[in-house]
Amino acid sequence: MVQTTVVTTRIKKEIKEALEKAGVNIPSVIREHLEELVWKLQLKEQTEELGKLLEKVKPSETGFATKSVREDRESH
Repeated sequence: MVQTTVVTTRIKKEIKEALEKAGVNIPSVIREHLEELVWKLQLKEQTEELGKLLEKVKPSETGFATKSVREDRESH
C-alpha cells in the first residue's frame, strides 16, 4: 500500500474558478507536476553522482580507439 500525505496551498479564487471552468482537475495536475519535479531532481542527483564517478576514471591512452578497431577488424 502506498502511503500518502496532504499538501495544502492557497491560490487566488479567480485562478481556481478559471481552471475549474476549463475542466482542469486541479489535484491531478498538481500531483503530476510534483511527481515530474521529483523525477527531474532525482535524475539531476544521479547525473551528478555519475559525473563524480567519471571524474575518477583515467582517460584511455592516445590511439587506443584506433588500435582497438584495427585489432577487431583483423581478428575476423
